[in-house]
Amino acid sequence: MKKKLVMSLCVAAMTISLAACGGNSAATATTSSAKAESTAVSSEETTAASSKAEATDDKAAADKVAALIDAIYVQERNDKTDAQCEEAKKAWDALTDAQKELVEGEEASPEYFGRDTGDASKDDPLNQDEIGENELLVVSFGTSFNDSRTEDIGGIEKALQEANPDWSVRRAFTAQIIINHVQARDNEKIDNMDQALERAVSNGVKNLVVQPTHLMHGAEYDELTEAVEKYKDKFSSVKIAEPLLGEVGADASAINADKETVAKAITAEAISAAGYDSTDAAAADGTAFVFMGHGTSHTANVTYDQMQTQMESLGYKNVFIGTVEGKPEDTACDAVIEKVKAAGYKKVILRPLMVVAGDHANNDMAGEDADSWKSMFVASGNFDSVDAQIEGLGRISDVEKLYVAHTAAVIG
Repeated sequence: MKKKLVMSLCVAAMTISLAACGGNSAATATTSSAKAESTAVSSEETTAASSKAEATDDKAAADKVAALIDAIYVQERNDKTDAQCEEAKKAWDALTDAQKELVEGEEASPEYFGRDTGDASKDDPLNQDEIGENELLVVSFGTSFNDSRTEDIGGIEKALQEANPDWSVRRAFTAQIIINHVQARDNEKIDNMDQALERAVSNGVKNLVVQPTHLMHGAEYDELTEAVEKYKDKFSSVKIAEPLLGEVGADASAINADKETVAKAITAEAISAAGYDSTDAAAADGTAFVFMGHGTSHTANVTYDQMQTQMESLGYKNVFIGTVEGKPEDTACDAVIEKVKAAGYKKVILRPLMVVAGDHANNDMAGEDADSWKSMFVASGNFDSVDAQIEGLGRISDVEKLYVAHTAAVIG
């Protein structure tokens, strides 16, 4: 009996001992699990904090570049401009691809440095010294689109140099914003009006002829004449040639030989590029051509209505003139859409009425944004097709010849 009791007590003691061991094991496992979970949470928090810090750093780096771009997106050059252009490009190059996509400012965007507009090395800024006594200064608004600068503005400059071998052709842009953009992005330095005129004076130029590539006697032309007026006493003779479309005229009915030449030239190019033999053939196929100019609040804006009159006088009933700014009002995009719709054309081809195929042609006319002319024509739902020809006037032979004729008229 005693043996049985002792054995029972032993068994009970072993059971209690085993239970105790099991309990310690479970407690240990629970503790380990809690520690693991705590470690995982801590790791996730660390990763999240690190990612947040990186995102903050990326945004800060991008914002710095945006501020530098906005600082050189100005129309006035100063003694800091060269250094600012260099600093902006250096900061941009230091960004990662992800950081570059974050660049956004009042005027800044990834496209400022990142958009491919062609090879700048093909362009000649024509800022050389050793000019001689006779200088032909070709003044343009300018463009940051490298290919267009080379083909459109460069095409006019080359034609003028070929026609005037005894004169040194030089370049000036009136848009400092564009000059700064090209300098910062491509390290190509283009003279503004003051720089070009100072260069002429320091080189001992005696006879200065200025050929504007502007379309009309508008605001840009007025600014050009004011700039030249300040230097007129520095030269033996100073003459300013006519812009492309010649004298403005009193009203929409006033057209001239220059406007006729341009109307014929640009329409012929558009028809050829579209694969038609004539405007009549295009009209028979239901195709209309829309030439988009810049537009202006200057009184010279009547020039656009005169170009519409010129097209109609030539029998180009399927050719329409519009402007980005919608000035004059009947050249606004919605007004032009209604004109083309009312005329019954179902196919539309857009083309710039601008010397260069730059920002306005690529973005405002043919861009993918909802407010581009191409997008608005498509969104109207009135047309079966809407296409764009992105070519400036400066590369058209007859347009180049007209500039040459204007220069010859003042050189004599």
